[in-house]
Amino acid sequence: MSDDAPRLFAGDAEIERLGEGLVARDLAREDWTHEAHLAATTYLLLRRRDLDLDAELPGLIRRFNESVGGVNDDSQGYHDTITKVFLAGIRHYLATTGEGASLAETVNGLLQSDMGRRDWPRRFYSEERLSSVAARRGFVVPDLAPLP
Repeated sequence: MSDDAPRLFAGDAEIERLGEGLVARDLAREDWTHEAHLAATTYLLLRRRDLDLDAELPGLIRRFNESVGGVNDDSQGYHDTITKVFLAGIRHYLATTGEGASLAETVNGLLQSDMGRRDWPRRFYSEERLSSVAARRGFVVPDLAPLP
């Protein structure tokens, strides 16, 4: 396994735990990996339709970060543009894949797709724009290519 190969999930229960743990703010800090971000968001999109993720996901992540001693400021913690780009990517992935797969199969497929890669937002944004304070504080439009 290479350093950038994603950690895949053995079953739905771990993904459900991550999604509900994000909402309840009861995950351990070390549980909050790149894969966990995408798994939890996918779970929330598919199973928690009572949540408006466009409005609520930023606050969920900020509050979780704070609950484990993290800071959300101009250089660390919550990053609005990256979060919204991955949210759009997950929605795009779900819209282009067939239904009927288990939650784990869906998340693992996402993680193995281009949209699941850590560097996926850099296809649309220069490093300068993506690492800017403006991009961390709010959504900024891509400067290299349009989002799908």
